[in-house]
Amino acid sequence: MTAPPPDDCLARNAWICGEYLSTRRQILLDAVLQHLQLTVVSVVLGLVIAVPLALLARRRRWTVGPVLGITTLIYTIPSLAMFSLLLPFYGLSATLVVVGLALYSLTLLVRNLLAGLNGVPAEAKEAARGMGYGPTRQLLTVELPLALPTAMAGLRIATVSAVALTTVGAIVGYGGLGNLIYAGMNSFFKAQVLTASVLCVVIAVVLDLLLLGAERLLTPWRRASRRARVRSRAGTGIRRLAAAPGRRT
Repeated sequence: MTAPPPDDCLARNAWICGEYLSTRRQILLDAVLQHLQLTVVSVVLGLVIAVPLALLARRRRWTVGPVLGITTLIYTIPSLAMFSLLLPFYGLSATLVVVGLALYSLTLLVRNLLAGLNGVPAEAKEAARGMGYGPTRQLLTVELPLALPTAMAGLRIATVSAVALTTVGAIVGYGGLGNLIYAGMNSFFKAQVLTASVLCVVIAVVLDLLLLGAERLLTPWRRASRRARVRSRAGTGIRRLAAAPGRRT
């Protein structure tokens, strides 16, 4: 029996192996697509549930405690227990993972949405009412846009968390890259474990940057305000230099 050639990284079970990437390209692509699908659908579902809950808590102040308490309690449930509780309703399916991840995202989304709405300056709301805005128009055109930066911060954290938690879905066969990580750990397939783990990090970073870019596009007034502050500080510095006495040589 001949030994494998020294450059055969698969036979040597190396951590970094280009041959693994070339021979498992389709498997990796399918895992990445499933990972993205599970993550995006779960976060969108969480957002669809979180927005009405945050609006309810803002309108009915007595519901703030129960809403935040329940969503926080859900977040403390271990993922294995969460999937076990949902198993009788959804079976071993992708829906099981999506619903579980959506429930986990609620505490971050609701809390940040509520914080953003509560942080809207009273002067802005008074000005809107003075211009004849009704409650719905004021919410859509004044309060939600001003609350967007805080809400987007929660959405970014929830998305990155969902990318990590999606891997746990491998216990029911729907974990995206988590399937490869768990299979690689069981067989001690180094290249597969490392490659799938790095791809998870890449997905998290890319989605976070996309959301950050979307936030900047949706809040152009923040860039204008930032530039105005920079110009103001620069002007102040120039005036101070001009008013300072000349140095003696």
